[in-house]
Amino acid sequence: MLRVVWQWVRDQVYAGVVAAGYDDLNAAHVGLWRYPGLDGIRPSQLADHAGITKQSINDLLGHLEGHGYLERVPDSADGRARVIRLTPKGQRLADTIYAEAGAAQQRIAEILGPRRFAQLHDSLELLTELLN
Repeated sequence: MLRVVWQWVRDQVYAGVVAAGYDDLNAAHVGLWRYPGLDGIRPSQLADHAGITKQSINDLLGHLEGHGYLERVPDSADGRARVIRLTPKGQRLADTIYAEAGAAQQRIAEILGPRRFAQLHDSLELLTELLN
């Protein structure tokens, strides 16, 4: 059941991103933005969080880098490693993604009503805490 809701949210976010003019991305690119965000993390950490291979992450990041959304720069803590840094264009995209996610959350709140939404929110918060 969570998968159905997650897919709906993902579709809503992606549709909003495309409507905002980001037509050089696909849903996989947009799906990389998860809390707390991409800025400052290593590609290997992102691969772990996203549950996909490092090669796939590097392909997605390469596209984002080539289109001016981010840079991969040396990690100040370990010069051999790289970290992701958003460009101003990438930060605008991040802001759009988070706004669209907020709009999807608001739509769910409207569908469920205040009491049920509060119960859902509290339950998901508890599950997140217990499963992390």
